[in-house]
Amino acid sequence: MILAGDIGGTKTHLALFDWHEDRVDPVRLELFHSADYTSLEDMLTEFLNPPKPPTASAEFAAGKSETGELEPEPEPPTEGPLKIAAACFGIAGPVIQNRCQTTNLPWVIDGATLAKRFDIPNVKLLNDLEAMAHGLLLLRQDEIHILNAGNPPPHNQAIALIAAGTGLGECILFWNGSRYQPMPSEGGHADFAPNTDNEIELLRHLRGNYLHVSYERVLSGPGLHAIYDYVRDSKKNEPTWLSEQIKAGDPAAVIAEAGLKGQADIAKQALDLFASIYGAEAGNLALKAMTLNGVYLGGGIAPKLLAKLKDGTFMKGFTNKGRYKRLMSSIPVKVIMNQKTPLLGAASVAAALAHGPASNDHF
Repeated sequence: MILAGDIGGTKTHLALFDWHEDRVDPVRLELFHSADYTSLEDMLTEFLNPPKPPTASAEFAAGKSETGELEPEPEPPTEGPLKIAAACFGIAGPVIQNRCQTTNLPWVIDGATLAKRFDIPNVKLLNDLEAMAHGLLLLRQDEIHILNAGNPPPHNQAIALIAAGTGLGECILFWNGSRYQPMPSEGGHADFAPNTDNEIELLRHLRGNYLHVSYERVLSGPGLHAIYDYVRDSKKNEPTWLSEQIKAGDPAAVIAEAGLKGQADIAKQALDLFASIYGAEAGNLALKAMTLNGVYLGGGIAPKLLAKLKDGTFMKGFTNKGRYKRLMSSIPVKVIMNQKTPLLGAASVAAALAHGPASNDHF
């Protein structure tokens, strides 16, 4: 049995897999709210030691038979402790020497500590986008939506992965001659580079709140809210009903719904700006690594904003690279629709670790 986890600033998926070579569904999968726990160790303790359901009725448990006579309680079935051969966790934050101080949680996660605490021979930590990249290689065609078919070269070139969610992650998959090798990155924390006068004003607005304005400050759930606040403060066109819903609910979800349904111009304008900047940064990543075999959009936001991403705003931002517009148009752009992709990737790495060095020589 192997253990895999996708650890995000908002939610964490943990799963057990009986995984040998090919992709399989989890034996058990649970969702946790990350902020409810003080550490990953506490969460794993709860996951690996779930409360046992009652094995008898209240009457039987009281020691009575159908005739009313006392009977001894049956012995509970004996089960040995769960043996985990290997574990891998994708974590939203930089992983250095199998240790990570998470970006959006007050956690420090150490692979060696987890291995000792839970008696797991192999524990590997990956950046969450690195885990997603491993999972990307396992996806079926029906788990991907094509935004731009492009015209990729016949030989293998690099692939880019960018994912907006609670934060913004980026990763490159390079072809090493025999397989795609994910390369972790913290590119989402690079400086936000505005392209238009409107984006320059957005940067000025954000600098009033942050000493450093990264792409993550714009391309994330909180980033969409920040863009909305900028449009609201500059356009002065916020409907009262929308203001009340934003205060009462999840701001990014409320703004996205109002924009996609055309219920408020201010929300539509915020989505336009978000999609354009998302396309521009995806294009930046493609240029930096010459990812001619494709750019994939992961994370929780892209599938929810698919209708917006398909209207041309994203691709206009993606291809708007001056003399390189034709090259950018040739690059395939696809949206990952399977939200468990990072978990699949972590599981595939754990499975390779569990089956010895011959299986994990690419890690």
